[in-house]
Formats: sequence, C-alpha cells, structure tokens
Amino acid sequence: MTDPVLPTAAADLLGTRTLLFVPGDRPERFAKAAGSGADLVVLDLEDAVAPAAKPDAREAVREWLAAGNRGMVRINPPGTEWYEEDVAAVAAVTAAPVPVMLPKAQDPAEVAALVAALGPGAQVVPLVETALGVHRAVEVCGVEGVVRAGFGSVDLASELGVDPVDREALRFARSALVLGSRAVGAGAPIDGVTTAVRDEQLLLEDCAHGLSLGFTAKMCIHPAQVGPVTIAFSPTPEQVEWARAVVGASAAGGVAVVDGKMIDKPVVERARALLLRAGESG
Repeated sequence: MTDPVLPTAAADLLGTRTLLFVPGDRPERFAKAAGSGADLVVLDLEDAVAPAAKPDAREAVREWLAAGNRGMVRINPPGTEWYEEDVAAVAAVTAAPVPVMLPKAQDPAEVAALVAALGPGAQVVPLVETALGVHRAVEVCGVEGVVRAGFGSVDLASELGVDPVDREALRFARSALVLGSRAVGAGAPIDGVTTAVRDEQLLLEDCAHGLSLGFTAKMCIHPAQVGPVTIAFSPTPEQVEWARAVVGASAAGGVAVVDGKMIDKPVVERARALLLRAGESG
C-alpha cells in the first residue's frame, strides 16, 4: 500500500516553520508581514484586537483574503460574542482555503463544530492553552480537519501560575501535546511565542528546546524573530541530503538500505517530514 498524498494546502501547513502574527485591525501591516519571510502570516482577530475594533478587523481580514492573499486567521474563541461572525467571515472566503487557529481549544466537540462550519477542505489549528486542553490533547487533535496543533504557552503558564519562560515548568505540557498529536496522526505541533522580541539568544534557546521535544514550528510576534526561527527549524544540508536519499530509495517499494541501514516506513515518514520543513514536497 502506498502512503496517502496530502492535499497541497495541508502539506504546506505541515511544512510551515514560522507563523507571524499581525493584528487584524492593522491592514496597513498585512503586506509587510506577508513580505517578512515568514512561512505563514496569522491575521489575529483575538488578543491583538480591542473589542470595539473587532468588526472592522474582521472586515479588513476578509477583504485581504478575498483578494487572494494567503494567511491563517486566529478567530475569537467559542462562546464569545464575536465567534460566529468570525467563522462566517472566513467560511465565506472562496479565493483559497483559509486555515483557522482556534484559541482555547479544549473541547473536541467545539473543534468538530468549527470544522463543519468551515466546510470541505477545512484546516484547523487548535491552540491548546489550558490545562484541560492539554489533558484532552488526543481528542482535540484527533478531530478530522485538524492539521496540527499550536501551543499557547503564555496563557497556559498564567493558568498554572508559572513563568512562561520556565521551560521545565511547561516541559510536561509540551511533551503531552507532541505525544497527543502524533498518537492520532496529526502533524507535529507549533510552539508558543518568545515574548522578548529583541533577545535573539533566548529565542534560539527556546527554538532548540521546542525542537528537542518534537515541535517543528514556532509562532512569532515580531518580524525580527522570523529569520532566526526559520534557520532554527530548518533541516541542515546534511539532513536534507539524507532525507532525499531515503525517499528516493523507498520509491521502488520493499526493503531499502541507505548508508548501510535498513529503511522502513517510520524512517521514510521522518525523511518526508524533514523535506517538508525544507520546502520540498517529499
């Protein structure tokens, strides 16, 4: 049996390394964010937008996407007064599939309802940022239409009463989200933000920590973070060369050997994931 081929849009989202947030009520920044080098721009309708500005932000985001521009939308959480209109605005965009980030994702039924509302081809990134969300990671990430999850480190740290900079305090939660994602076949999750926007050393240390636990992407809140994060989460030339050799050797089917080592399906899947992160289809 051959491995399934992912839809192009979903494969693109799985290969994304850098997600740059831009406030939805600042449309003059959209093009600059899109040109920052980030793999994907997240047009934020939630935390970055004051309540009074949310209707105008929603319309600005809708217009940007309707014009054929690419981006993910972080909508407001279920239960808020803005949620239904946010979902309707995104669902109405037909220029291209629009991935949606769902904050406070902790109820698989709510995630499934969002997928249904978005319609065929829905791509949802549940933002897991509560203790209950971490506890239910398997169920949340297992909803059809979920491509990969995001880790809301700052909000979770606040709920737990710990410092979001304290990697040890959040290690278990990060690992639980990685394990939950992989247990149900979702893509490797996206790590949370580094709030010190000008501390590149801290940023790189955070990237290395996330990568060591199984994260393959990171959310950015300033264009200055995009370059370092891209490099940190990109495979090395040696890894890319190895991955190409593995995928090439596996093309004929059956047992293959690369560098004297037997190649089986898990190794091929890892090689394909590396190529996705390198911008190749695998």
